[in-house]
Amino acid sequence: MEGLKERLEAQALAEGFVATGICRPDAIGHVPEALGAFVAQGFHGQMSWMAERMGWRGDPSALWPEARSVVMLAESYTPEHDPREDLGRPEIGNVSVYARGRDYHDLVKKRLKRLARWLIAEAGGEVKVFVDTAPVAEKPLAQAAGLGWQGKHTNLVSRGLGNWIFLGSIFTTLELPADTAEVDHCGSCRACLDACPTEAFVAPYRMDARRCISYLTIEHRGPVAEDLRARMGNRIYGCDDCLAACPWNKFAVAARELRYAARPDLEAPPLEELARLDDAGFRARFSGSPIKRIGRDRFVRNVLYAIGNSGERRLAPVAAGLVSDPDPAVADAAGWALARLAG
Repeated sequence: MEGLKERLEAQALAEGFVATGICRPDAIGHVPEALGAFVAQGFHGQMSWMAERMGWRGDPSALWPEARSVVMLAESYTPEHDPREDLGRPEIGNVSVYARGRDYHDLVKKRLKRLARWLIAEAGGEVKVFVDTAPVAEKPLAQAAGLGWQGKHTNLVSRGLGNWIFLGSIFTTLELPADTAEVDHCGSCRACLDACPTEAFVAPYRMDARRCISYLTIEHRGPVAEDLRARMGNRIYGCDDCLAACPWNKFAVAARELRYAARPDLEAPPLEELARLDDAGFRARFSGSPIKRIGRDRFVRNVLYAIGNSGERRLAPVAAGLVSDPDPAVADAAGWALARLAG
């Protein structure tokens, strides 16, 4: 249909997306081998779903054979200040920028659904929308669609947007004109690799998730290895160090969605307050937040590691109150924090 792609791009901008690109479902033929090597080396840690769904993640055609085009969309969540500034305040919990506001899964998916309905009304066909929770290789697809490239930190980087980007996709049975894939522009830069506090990058473009603080605070169940706890600092949910270090962020565009802005209670949350949350209090406080999905026990475990790293001896009674917590990982973290604070 004449001009459909241009009108789709305009409609996407009107919905709040900052960039649109299109590729074929078979445009990421290199992914199965790379993903297989990642899993074979055990770099996925406890994320068993990565191993179980490699077939779908490596081949979008296997996920939905009828799809003929993949529309990739980017949305900006650029923070107003460098989140690494909060690492120097040991008495507060540092939450990853993307999780300080409303859950992006809900916001992006609603936009995708509206855009998909518009596409059906304009041109017919069938569609499926995905945001992060399905076995879709979003970053390779985004590179194939010309939105950016996977940087040395494995996240998507764009010359015009930086790397504070959420991605969503619309799979469609329509044959839409594909865009030219983006190429790598990292050059000799290794700012993101050097910024990692746990040395999670075994090489440029290769990460051992088992050492990544985002993985450890969100995906990892049970106690964290003791040699990594001190390196976590006050990061209690996710880590932004490699993203914040990227020089391409000088071109980052401001977030258009106000609901991504940090909630007041997550800008500088006191560790003492967070450690005292019970299950009901945790669920109430983090309603509508992506933090809610990890549960109270894992979250309080992270908070106790931060308390142990804080050097704030006044927080010792808070940790002491949790050494008999019913959750073994929380109790272990409490004992570790007490020992750290005692010197």
